Amino acid sequence: MNNVTEQFAGINKAGYDNAVRFATFSLEKAEHLSKFNFQAAKAALEQGVQSAGVVGGIKEVKEFAAVNTKLSEAGMQQALGYTRGLYEIASQGQAEFTTLADDAWARYTNRVSAWIETAANNAPAGSEVAVKALKSTVAATNAAYEQLSKATQQIVSLADATVRAAIANAAKAAPTTKGSKAS
Repeated sequence: MNNVTEQFAGINKAGYDNAVRFATFSLEKAEHLSKFNFQAAKAALEQGVQSAGVVGGIKEVKEFAAVNTKLSEAGMQQALGYTRGLYEIASQGQAEFTTLADDAWARYTNRVSAWIETAANNAPAGSEVAVKALKSTVAATNAAYEQLSKATQQIVSLADATVRAAIANAAKAAPTTKGSKAS
């Protein structure tokens, strides 16, 4: 019986360890995102200062239209770059989070299964039905997790394709805008 208690304590410790891993992971991703946003804000400020200097030096209306088009293109490219970078951070974080969650789930289910086996071996006579029900519950939970994981992966793949297509279309539209404004 002591072995069952130790296994149960091990399951609890593994849960705690996983919580720490998830918290650490979350903080690392938040730090990465903060650095990215800080760099983007710094670049936007530098671009704004540079643009203000260019606009301040305009002397003719024709020149203003050309500069406006040029600055709009630069702004569009900067926005596309930001969107791509943000998406890459989110996509990478999602993939790492999924790996972490799948690993935690696999460890948890292995420990619970081992605990059930140990408990079943030490269970009093007549408790076979309860043990079978517990094993069935664990199997059903694992199957549900697998289905949820597959569905989530399909949604992520669809979202990934959609976002990548939207970014690609926006990038293609930027030069088109340039051509239509120049004519």
